[in-house]
Amino acid sequence: MKLYKLRNGIGIEHDNAVYVVRDEHWDNFVNDDNLAATMKRIIQQSKPNNDGREILRAEIVAPIESQELWASGVTYDRSKIGRQEESKKSGGGDFYERVYEAERPELFFKATRQRIAGPGQSVRIRKDSVWNVPEPELTLFITSNGTIVGYTIGNDMSSRSIEGENPLYLPQAKTYDGCASLGPCLFVSSEGLNSKTIIQMEIRRNNVRMFEGSVAISQMKRTQEELVSFLYRECSFPNGSLLMTGTGIVPPRDFTLHNGDWIGITVEPIGRLENTVA
Repeated sequence: MKLYKLRNGIGIEHDNAVYVVRDEHWDNFVNDDNLAATMKRIIQQSKPNNDGREILRAEIVAPIESQELWASGVTYDRSKIGRQEESKKSGGGDFYERVYEAERPELFFKATRQRIAGPGQSVRIRKDSVWNVPEPELTLFITSNGTIVGYTIGNDMSSRSIEGENPLYLPQAKTYDGCASLGPCLFVSSEGLNSKTIIQMEIRRNNVRMFEGSVAISQMKRTQEELVSFLYRECSFPNGSLLMTGTGIVPPRDFTLHNGDWIGITVEPIGRLENTVA
């Protein structure tokens, strides 16, 4: 099942039918350890909307309200190598090898809703950065009790020239207006997400493909539960949280995003998240 946040209410998609519920607030609805069962009950008690797909196209926003968005770093070997390359001159290359092998993962605060783009909206690159890339990531929705109940697609926009200059500049490289996007929905299943799931990314400039790559989430060194357990050790999230799980797709060193670039990230069965760079 797919759960969409709408400008007014929520949308549920199941078996090619769409159910729109107007009297549900996102924070209250999604912070539910039994979210899949709750959605099934609504489907059983409701009739699908005839204009449901038109409503989704017109009203979908990023699947976040009062939640914080956090992110994980260096969870794939390719990400470790990329970080070592970008920080080699500053002497920080060894940093990322240690993080990759350490018991404690790298977790950092990314953004709140005001800095996050939804499907079809624009993400941004910093004006004081000369090397910028998108980072496609499987993103978890976690309840206040620490239960993973849904999955979405995240784009962790990154200023690699700033982070490469000094690892301590990570907050500036990662957090700014338009620094992330989420969507198009939460994929909700009581069985979780298949480990063979593939993340795919394509970047186009003037309708010309500039980059494409893919990675299986099974290549992630750490488990989803491990990352969540560290995030929730000393942090409470009254309305739940979202956690990006790291990237295994890194464009080459000679590539940087330009204004107007189109970024498409696909993760089935979640869907595709599309954004342009502004």
